[in-house]
Amino acid sequence: MKKHGLALIMALLVLLSVTALADNGRYDQQIQQTVGTKLHDAKQLQAVNATVEDGIVTLTGTVGLYQDKLDAAKKAKKISHVTGVRNDITVSTASVPDAQLQKKLSKQLAYDRVGYRDNTFNYIATNVKDGVVTLTGDAVWDVPLDSALAIVARTPGVTDVVNDVKVLPVSNFDDSIRVRTARAIYRDSELGRYASDPAHPIRIVVDNGHVTLYGSVENTMDKTLAGIRASSVPGSFSVDNKLVVD
Repeated sequence: MKKHGLALIMALLVLLSVTALADNGRYDQQIQQTVGTKLHDAKQLQAVNATVEDGIVTLTGTVGLYQDKLDAAKKAKKISHVTGVRNDITVSTASVPDAQLQKKLSKQLAYDRVGYRDNTFNYIATNVKDGVVTLTGDAVWDVPLDSALAIVARTPGVTDVVNDVKVLPVSNFDDSIRVRTARAIYRDSELGRYASDPAHPIRIVVDNGHVTLYGSVENTMDKTLAGIRASSVPGSFSVDNKLVVD
C-alpha cells in the first residue's frame, strides 16, 4: 500500500514538472520577439542575439563594453515569463595592455568617493589579467563597492569582472574604532599630511575589531608611526600594518 502511494506521488511530481515546462515553453515565441525588440532598440546591443527555450533566454553576440553585456541581461530579465538568463555575450573591446589598464583603473578608483566620509575606511584593489579585472579588498557598505564595479564595467579594455570584495558587517563597535583610529593617525603632526590628498589616504579597514592599514607612505618611519598610532587606540584586538613605502 505504501509503495503504491509513493509511486502515485512520484507520478504527480513528474506530471507537475512536465506541466511547468510546457507552461514555460508556451511563452517562448512571445519572449523571443520581445527580447529581440528590446535589444535591437539599443544601439550598443545591435550585435546581440537571443534564443529562448522553456522560458530561459540565452544571449550571444558581441558588445563593446562589459557594461553593455550586463545591460543586455537586465533587459532580458525584466521581460514577463522569463525564468532565467544565460549570458554568453562576448565583450569585443579595444585591446589594452594589462599594466596600462590596471594603472588607469587604480587611479579612477582612488579618486572615486572622494569627499565622502567612508572614503578612508574602504580599500578596493584591482588585478588585471588578459582583460579580466579582479577586485579585492573591503568595503564598509554596498555603495562604494557598487560604485567601483560601475567604473570598471564602463572602462574600455575590460572583458570580464570578478568581484572578491568583502562588504564588512554593520557594527557600531567597528565604527567607533574606525573613527578613533583615523583621529589617532591624522592628528599626528607627521602623518596629518596624508589627509591633504583625499584620493590617497592611509586606509583604515576594521573587521570585527581587527584593524588593517592599507595605502602608501613616503618612508619607513611614517609606516612605523602609523602602526604605533593605530595600536594605541583602545578596543581594537589587533593591527596589521600593510602600508607600502613608496
